[in-house]
Amino acid sequence: MKIRTKWLRDLASIVFTLYYLIAAEQADEKVRKVRGLLTVDHLRVSWHKSTTPYLSFVTRVMRPKLTRYPPRAIRIPRPANSSYKDPTNAWLYFDGPLSALKAHTKVVLDIPGGGFVAMNPRHHDDKLLGWAARLELPVLSLDYRKAPEYPYPFALNECYDVYQTLMESQGRCIGLSGAAVPSIIVTGDSAGGNIATGMILMILESNQHQRHTSQEILPPPEGLILIYPGLDMNIGNWMSDEQMALIQDRRTRKRNKNILRRKSEDYYNLTPDTPHPSDDEGKTFSPILAPKAGSVVTADDKSLPPLKPPTDAELDLVAPNFADQSTALASSKPRLLKTRLAMSSMISYFNDRVLTPEMMRAMIILYVGPHARPDFSTDYFLSPLLAPESLLSNFPKTCFLTGERDPLVDDTVIFAGRLRQAKHNHFIQRRELGLLNPKDTFDEKDHVEVTLIPGISHGFLQFASVFPEGWNHIFRCARWIDEIFGTGKGRAHTSEAMNEAMSGEKYHSRHHSRMPTESSGDEDHPLEMSAMPTVQTLDDGRDDYATKGPNYFTHKRRQGPSRVKGRRELRRKGMECGNQREKSLVSLASEEDLLGRRMKGLAGGLMGMSNDGAVTP
Repeated sequence: MKIRTKWLRDLASIVFTLYYLIAAEQADEKVRKVRGLLTVDHLRVSWHKSTTPYLSFVTRVMRPKLTRYPPRAIRIPRPANSSYKDPTNAWLYFDGPLSALKAHTKVVLDIPGGGFVAMNPRHHDDKLLGWAARLELPVLSLDYRKAPEYPYPFALNECYDVYQTLMESQGRCIGLSGAAVPSIIVTGDSAGGNIATGMILMILESNQHQRHTSQEILPPPEGLILIYPGLDMNIGNWMSDEQMALIQDRRTRKRNKNILRRKSEDYYNLTPDTPHPSDDEGKTFSPILAPKAGSVVTADDKSLPPLKPPTDAELDLVAPNFADQSTALASSKPRLLKTRLAMSSMISYFNDRVLTPEMMRAMIILYVGPHARPDFSTDYFLSPLLAPESLLSNFPKTCFLTGERDPLVDDTVIFAGRLRQAKHNHFIQRRELGLLNPKDTFDEKDHVEVTLIPGISHGFLQFASVFPEGWNHIFRCARWIDEIFGTGKGRAHTSEAMNEAMSGEKYHSRHHSRMPTESSGDEDHPLEMSAMPTVQTLDDGRDDYATKGPNYFTHKRRQGPSRVKGRRELRRKGMECGNQREKSLVSLASEEDLLGRRMKGLAGGLMGMSNDGAVTP
């Protein structure tokens, strides 16, 4: 708005916001016009609204009291061998005095998202405060410099320098004692997930070079947590056979079945007269039917029952009605038409109101900058999805959290599949070389964990104060961090924290090579949260929290042996609630679900189909 007076501009912003909440059609038209002429200012103004005085006040009121200490702004110096000299700004989230940092040797290093061009750690307060409170560990979130003022690879090198400084100073740069090299888990969401993954690839690649020169290597992080990451900057329409094979892998088919169903429906929505295959189609075998032409049945194939010629009685029974049955079968069940084409999630969900292709295009152009011309088919620091298997096999344990309707969901399932494949191949090689026990088996959960949340789009952790269900996913990530660290601190308070939120109350110097610096398909449900069972109220702690406040609750939680029995009961109830939530998150309908539903929003409108499947005239 072209209003110079700030208070008047803010007031007009609130008035128009309320108006567009009521006038949905005018709001859609306004959004369409703005996105047709996107600029970096549009992106920043839109995404920075959560820190305006009015919205930040509402957010603080609705957010449960999580920590006693506010975030602290700090500056981290560059390593001595860095090409850059300016320190990096960061925010330290730690629920305790600075003197207590000396007792810690574990750090969570967060790289926040914002489309490479906007947002800082304070726009992610819900997530970072939740982790700091539940893990009782320091959480360092980087305010790296953004494009287009600092194009690729400036932010990637900056985050790498922070990691190196943490290791070389043994944590003294953020207040740790420096007695030991800290253990670090790296986290990143959206664009931050891209930078976090690229940073780890830089660490692993540099270490490979250092081994050949007998120099000290930089220890990689203990784990990686990726939240709806964008890992492929080469936006395309179609998926390759190799990518589809990773999604259709039998070990992950159950989890990916909604993605598979959505992709397969891309074709059938364009051909409404073609019948859809059932879940059991093609899986049954009738012994009375002859094998297909060109197929070979061997004697050693024990999976198929032996074919026996029909008896005279069977032929007499079938022959009289054979013609009628053939005609009826042909009319009621035409031959199924199949297609090998599968559309990428970015194009399938082009109607998504949170992340559109126009926004992705603008962010990539701004991030790459006006002078660089990277090779999108080979630059795996820009598109980590292309990383070689030699680097992926050395990756730390990686956990993914992504919405099923996210335009970037393909990046998650494909990269997770590539990680799983690389780890499995590495395991087989080591076992064949005698480095492992021949009886050892490969467990993918030791290397990769993926959670796809049904019915939800991009950026859902940004709305935790408005959608309390987001706290469940914030604490899910905290459990992953806790499990990788093996501290056991986060588990005891997870169920308590969920009830609070849902209630709404409350090492060495080394040289590294661096690069030169040069919504959903259904319009009515663009950001639909999954229907999760309400967490049962815990009498222990919930009532006290509501009546006596967060300080009493925190004091109660930290009491000694007198609370052991109550804690065990809370932990048992929390596990029961957690099991119920797990079922709601991972039980999907069928193997082809995600492939089949992928283009329902796009092709349904083209074919004149409404949301309920009816054909409009």
